[in-house]
Amino acid sequence: MMPAMPTLPVPPLALAAAASATLAILSAPWAFGQPWINWVFKPLTTLLIIAYAWPRGRKQPALRRWVLAGLWLSLCGDVALMWPERGFLIGLLSFLLAHLAYLRAFTRDGVRFAARPLPFVFYGVLAALILWQLWPGVPAGLRWPVLAYVACLASMAAQAAVLGLQSRGTPRQSAGGVLALGGALFLCSDALLASNRFAAPLPMSSLWILASYWLAQWCIASWLEPR
Repeated sequence: MMPAMPTLPVPPLALAAAASATLAILSAPWAFGQPWINWVFKPLTTLLIIAYAWPRGRKQPALRRWVLAGLWLSLCGDVALMWPERGFLIGLLSFLLAHLAYLRAFTRDGVRFAARPLPFVFYGVLAALILWQLWPGVPAGLRWPVLAYVACLASMAAQAAVLGLQSRGTPRQSAGGVLALGGALFLCSDALLASNRFAAPLPMSSLWILASYWLAQWCIASWLEPR
């Protein structure tokens, strides 16, 4: 008989966050069509990710503090965006500040901003292409805020990739790779959100946007060292 493959335990918070995220996603008109489910489970999912991050990173308190600040600001953005029209600018500002908090975390402990230029070139070109596609549909009053947000988001994703590259061959290689993935997923989620809002409606948009968003946040939280 072949030996049984070892299984890794799944953290209870991961199961709870996955269940909450599923309910939030399925609250959309293409599924249950029950907005109250979204009002409950969208903020709850982010709160569960904060609960997962909370005990982590105790040996690096400053870094932990900035990651948690980014998660709390993201929660504010989640709530604001539940009012898609009136809350859009508040949500945009909340997430911009969240990315600045993440950038501060990603440049702690002697890590220079843009220490490796290639990720910044890649994400800069990608951000420019996304803006080029979406720009005609962005209202004039939102163009400067959207431009500032995209620049900040691309910088966060690029700096996450820098940390991923710098962690190669170290005990933190796996965590660095997860962080780089988180930055990429965040940019992907926001590109889908912007396309859905400013270009053309995306079929089953909540599935693609929210799934990639919460995976991104989980990856960033997982970068913190476990207790």
